[in-house]
Amino acid sequence: MTPSWRKPVGMLAILGMIVVWVILVASLSGMIGRWHALLQLAFYLVTGIAWLWLLPMRRMLLWMETGRWR
Repeated sequence: MTPSWRKPVGMLAILGMIVVWVILVASLSGMIGRWHALLQLAFYLVTGIAWLWLLPMRRMLLWMETGRWR
């Protein structure tokens, strides 16, 4: 069985998506930093979880395993 090239490419793509998402969220930190601490906590919890749905993470993992997007 030959190793699949999709796994290393997929891992690099996932790392790239994480970096982009972190930069986007961190760019808002000046505005978010003026909020109440509980609102900040809620914002960072939601954005920390939301990237799993906003970015095509599930499809990327599926593609890495099967070669299909669906």
